[in-house]
Amino acid sequence: MDHRGAEIGSLKKNRRPGRGTGAQAVVRQIYDTLDAAYGGEHWHWMPDVARPIDVIAGAVLVQHTNWRNAERALDALREAGALNIDALAAMPEEHLATLVRASGTPSVKARRLRALARTIRDAGGLGAFLVLPPAEMRTRLLATHGIGAESADAIALYAAGKRIFVVDAYTRRVFRRLGHGPAGNGYEHWRAWFESALQGEPVEVFQRYHAWLVLHAKAVCHPAPRCAACPLLAACAHGRALATEASASRR
Repeated sequence: MDHRGAEIGSLKKNRRPGRGTGAQAVVRQIYDTLDAAYGGEHWHWMPDVARPIDVIAGAVLVQHTNWRNAERALDALREAGALNIDALAAMPEEHLATLVRASGTPSVKARRLRALARTIRDAGGLGAFLVLPPAEMRTRLLATHGIGAESADAIALYAAGKRIFVVDAYTRRVFRRLGHGPAGNGYEHWRAWFESALQGEPVEVFQRYHAWLVLHAKAVCHPAPRCAACPLLAACAHGRALATEASASRR
């Protein structure tokens, strides 16, 4: 199974979460399996790969595009000496839009980048922003133009090292197919469910878990899944149902 690409490389393994009971045990067992499958790889927002400013700007630039395009825009900002909070907050939107054109919808993203930079500047600058309490940081981010829950939580988790779980469409897809998840399907239902199950675990586990879910969904758990290559197949209700259906059709 080859899931290497622009966002994959080497990463030293951290400890795996301990076991629990109920949903906690399920969430941690799934982490164990994913960590065994993907633990030698990295995610582009891991702290040993990206600086906080890369994560912050990248959270806007990657919206509605792929990371390769977002990275091209980050490179353009970096080359222009604009990949810092003061420059992003002060730069005219028209000029900023020309720099981030590679990420798509440049005018929209320029406006959002400036708004985000100004939120951080108003908090006292990047250093002061990164040490805000998680609830205050999240409130400020969610009040910022163009920053939704997923982007806010990615910034809090990967740039600031807060123990906040990032939920995306990949997370929902993988866990619903496995037959697990919260009763509700709203973002906050999912976030609370994961954070409860990972209670007491270090931030590195939160970061790695989200990263492995994204890599797994991109490599294997597609809309039309590659179940035969899935390390979670034995625990997957959806995969077992597909296998049963395929077996019945061959009779």
